[in-house]
Amino acid sequence: MSEELNYKQLIDDEVWAFIEKTEQSYPEDTVSKTVAEQRELYNAMCKSFASERPIGVTVVDDLVESAEGHIPVRRYFQTESLPSVLIIYMHGGGFVVGDLDSHDSVCAELCDATGYAVTAIDYRLAPEHKHPAAFSDCLAVTLSEAVRVAGASILLCGDSAGGNLCAAVSHALRAIPKAPKIDGQVLLYPALGGDMNQGSYLQHANAPLLSLDEIKQYISARFDGAEPFGDSTAAPLHDTDFTNLPPTVVFSAQCDPLCDDGKQYCKAIEKAGGEALSIVDSGLVHGHVRARHISTKAAESFSAVINTLENLAQTPDKTI
Repeated sequence: MSEELNYKQLIDDEVWAFIEKTEQSYPEDTVSKTVAEQRELYNAMCKSFASERPIGVTVVDDLVESAEGHIPVRRYFQTESLPSVLIIYMHGGGFVVGDLDSHDSVCAELCDATGYAVTAIDYRLAPEHKHPAAFSDCLAVTLSEAVRVAGASILLCGDSAGGNLCAAVSHALRAIPKAPKIDGQVLLYPALGGDMNQGSYLQHANAPLLSLDEIKQYISARFDGAEPFGDSTAAPLHDTDFTNLPPTVVFSAQCDPLCDDGKQYCKAIEKAGGEALSIVDSGLVHGHVRARHISTKAAESFSAVINTLENLAQTPDKTI
């Protein structure tokens, strides 16, 4: 059976409609265009799936100071008082595309559904800003926000490249004296630095919406020279120490070259004595958080993400 026929069986009509609508705005050859063109097409594609911000969610843009400059952030909240729970959201986009607008409706809906405050980070993008720029920005904002909301429960959440950044921040915080406690991290189809010569990278090398070739192009844009190995700030799976990480839940998409990254990451945390849960969403593809209003499966996954964030905030010291 050909791979195309296999995907016809694995993916239902609603998800195919999402794939087709995505490709209308963001065609397969987009990665060959200029960076400016890629970003324009990506944001237009994201906007085509966006919903109106829920009534009652207040949004404020701000800047967070860091040693390397000012980092734009967008804060979502339902009350003016300091939050008891803060979700710090790191967006996807291959470290090359995406910004505060591309994931605005996702963050607004997370705030509305949970009642928690959300801070989204507009980290620096490649290729203008090579690694570790994005990581440094996300770490700086996490540290700054922890001071601003001292005493609040902090959760990290991100999709794709943003999932990588969440995990990288969690790993790095362990070496920082008096670092804030992270009560949980929720990673959506994250790119964590798995072996591209085996498993889902090969099985789903030509999956809809994200191919192995596209992953390699994003990697080449991210680094100044060869991809580093053994650097957990770039690839959390390359770490040799998975102890003392926050409770972790990873939602991977079945039809995605990155599927195995989440499973391997959770296994590494569990082997080190930590709490981790790997969930593989059957019949879903990379980027499906945008399909939450047109796909039943994607909507169910998004609801599970919301429930997971709530559970982590309410029982931070208990088993997942």
